[in-house]
Amino acid sequence: MKRSPPSGGRISRVTRAVGLDLAWPFFEAHHSSVAAAAAALCDTLQPIDHEDEDAACRALVAAMGKAGLLTLSAPTDGPHDVRALAITRERLAYHSGLADFAFAMQGLGFGPVMVAGTETQKAEWGARVRGGSAIAAFALTEPGAGSDAARVATRATRDGSDWLIDGEKTYISNGPIADIITLFARTSDEGARGLTAFILPANTPGLSVAERIAVVAPHPLARLRLDSVRLPDSARLGEVGEGFTIAMATLNIFRVTVGAAALGLARRALDEAIAFASQRPLGNAMLVDNAVTQDRIGTMATRIDAAALLIARAAWAKDTQDGDHRRSAAMAKLEATEMAQQVIDSAVQLHGGLGVTVGARVEALYREIRALRIYEGASEVQRMIIARTLLK
Repeated sequence: MKRSPPSGGRISRVTRAVGLDLAWPFFEAHHSSVAAAAAALCDTLQPIDHEDEDAACRALVAAMGKAGLLTLSAPTDGPHDVRALAITRERLAYHSGLADFAFAMQGLGFGPVMVAGTETQKAEWGARVRGGSAIAAFALTEPGAGSDAARVATRATRDGSDWLIDGEKTYISNGPIADIITLFARTSDEGARGLTAFILPANTPGLSVAERIAVVAPHPLARLRLDSVRLPDSARLGEVGEGFTIAMATLNIFRVTVGAAALGLARRALDEAIAFASQRPLGNAMLVDNAVTQDRIGTMATRIDAAALLIARAAWAKDTQDGDHRRSAAMAKLEATEMAQQVIDSAVQLHGGLGVTVGARVEALYREIRALRIYEGASEVQRMIIARTLLK
């Protein structure tokens, strides 16, 4: 049976005191309008058909493009506003995990072009990505290379003035529906330093979807095969051998925002738990009046705010401070995703049998949060980053 979690909708009580608080000194006046725009978009989104995630994602990207929200993912000039990205992802994830996914992938997929692309490359695709008419994907992971990018085996070899690319990529979000893919392939045997980045239009001959991959929280995911894919040198991003640096620079922009998405999911779980406990009889009172319930809710709210502060600090540092911010980003991503898993589990527990019933919002949240502890750097990798920056 294919699960079709509900998306959107309002609940009876809203816990507005937790999450990213725009009154904190990490934020600026214009961030209020960013939050308002994201909330306004969520109010207009139609119920998402999870039986056809391809069509749902296309519709979400188009709606975000029309609303102007994708200018945050692919800004017309200057660097990304990481705080704005975090605010937007938190609001979208609160409404729908798939909406957050659609927004984030436009940024991650086009991010390498923003980081290292020429003005011509940015102009060729930028307006379409911002407008929502072109869907973007980021292709680094392979069957034998996940967190260890040095093991990437997909190879690009020179053929006159072109490149011929052969290999496979897997777990590629938007893989089945992308119009533009930023691809990382090996151009030498120097480990991570042997990777080069390319812009790959999805209609290029030799590129095919080898397999659709079904996961616990449905979204367009695929294994891609590249069979003598020919690209001109003008499709190369940056210099030969700079692919790993470009990939990490892109991931470092969006890593903090993964934590923000987790924060949005956790906030929704807390609000669902409060709403349910407030309406559920227990003896002569309500479940929310029980001391054990209150202890659980207090713990959930405190952990959410603690993670929100780490996210706000890391996003603020990325936006305003020079230097290496890998540690603060890793801490934010690690704590927020691990926190959200536990908060959502607590919400499921408070719901009892309803919490594990297909169609319940907390059941959907339970599935939506799990991948965030893995993608864009698993929790174990974040702990290594934190430790290594301290031990230098």
